[in-house]
Amino acid sequence: MDFQGLVSQYKDSLLEDLTGLLKIESVKSDPSENAPVGEGPKAALDYMMKLGERDGFKTVEVDSLAGHIEIGSGEELFGILGHVDVVPPGTGWDHPPFEPLVTEEAVTARGVQDDKGPTMAAYYALKILKEQNLDFKVKTRLIIGTDEESDWECTKAYFDSQEMPDAGFAPDAAFPLIYGEKGITSFNIVQKHTLLDEVEPNIELKVMISGERYNMVPEEAEAKLKVIQNMTEVIQSFEDFLRNSEAAGSYEVDNGFLIIRTEGKSAHGSTPEAGINAGFILIEFLGTLELDDNATNFVHFAKDYIVGNYDGGPFDMVHTHEEMGSVSVNTGMINYTEVDGASFGVNLRYPEGLDFEGSIEVFREKISSEGFTIEDLTDEPPHFVEPSDPLVTVLLDSYRNHVEDAAEPFTIGGGTYARTLERGVAFGAMFKDTADTMHQKNETMKIDELLSATAIYMEAIYRICVEGEISENQLL
Repeated sequence: MDFQGLVSQYKDSLLEDLTGLLKIESVKSDPSENAPVGEGPKAALDYMMKLGERDGFKTVEVDSLAGHIEIGSGEELFGILGHVDVVPPGTGWDHPPFEPLVTEEAVTARGVQDDKGPTMAAYYALKILKEQNLDFKVKTRLIIGTDEESDWECTKAYFDSQEMPDAGFAPDAAFPLIYGEKGITSFNIVQKHTLLDEVEPNIELKVMISGERYNMVPEEAEAKLKVIQNMTEVIQSFEDFLRNSEAAGSYEVDNGFLIIRTEGKSAHGSTPEAGINAGFILIEFLGTLELDDNATNFVHFAKDYIVGNYDGGPFDMVHTHEEMGSVSVNTGMINYTEVDGASFGVNLRYPEGLDFEGSIEVFREKISSEGFTIEDLTDEPPHFVEPSDPLVTVLLDSYRNHVEDAAEPFTIGGGTYARTLERGVAFGAMFKDTADTMHQKNETMKIDELLSATAIYMEAIYRICVEGEISENQLL
């Protein structure tokens, strides 16, 4: 079957349907009666379900959080798991992030790489195969989620009522194939009591805010200061700090308060070292000031445990696995108010072999004496599929039939829906030369890569679900 040739015939309709999906601002927001994670993600889910209905698939929606598009029958179930929610767009885009820019070469919009483009590629792989009137020997579902970037409420709700696939893949990472994912945990480190100043300080920290999500390196941070005396000296100090540290920032005086801002570079929480954490920059400056006691305690703690912590060292959680790599730490949110104290939103990813449960309890005891506690802890353990599994073999071969690339499957620090399946892997859609713009401004996907991914998915689905190349009962 000429997979590439068939995909080229659908190029225009694929781009049209993808553009429609990208226009939906599917960032998680306040829930409503029929939209548990916000109107945007629900609208994106409805959009995909309507495409499935339009093209004659069976569709099921679950609790306005997830759904599936199905073809085929049989005892075995193969799942393809994508998501249509996106992270907040941030700032600095060259054009509005939810008004897709389509050129001859690429599509630019929030979510085009993560994960609307790859999800649409998987959908079109199914659509094109269906329209060849093929007999699917394996029941096949494209499962759509709406809360992957936050709390995974979607998959929890979906699998509470729907069948778990015997095997599958998530088109939400990179080729050739990812067979292992680090454990992912998020938690808040919270200042559990406040101190009282015996002497009125010259500078009071009223508020500091940095970041919106655990799994994003924050690109902006802001603090509001009350300066009793020598406002000009504090401003000069900030300007000197920016110049000496080669950092970007700005300030303004508003109703007697000094507002200072720092700028960094966003990146995915699994690779925090690839970004520049604006919150870290701001705390470094705050550490040069004589602040009130509450703020001083906050800043000292941050500099001891948070600022520059990318490998878990200050948490006593440094660990490396030969195949899965090392612990990584991203502090995606930092919040402080003079009334409530501090909160650090931490996203920590760890490989096989780290006793995270024991380590976090030791760390909890350690910081308790400093006036901090750990709250809102969630933990997803590491996920691993043997590289020799026939599922891996067929997917890898399908990829190499379209791309000259001898790279071997690998493991990552990111988390995909593949980890919801006992026998699930991440499969594309970034190629070896793809510029990774996930979670960044001007997120972009090349059109030829979109089409190639669709052809690769077509071949993989054809071989597994139509031809039954993984022999009967091997999926079970």
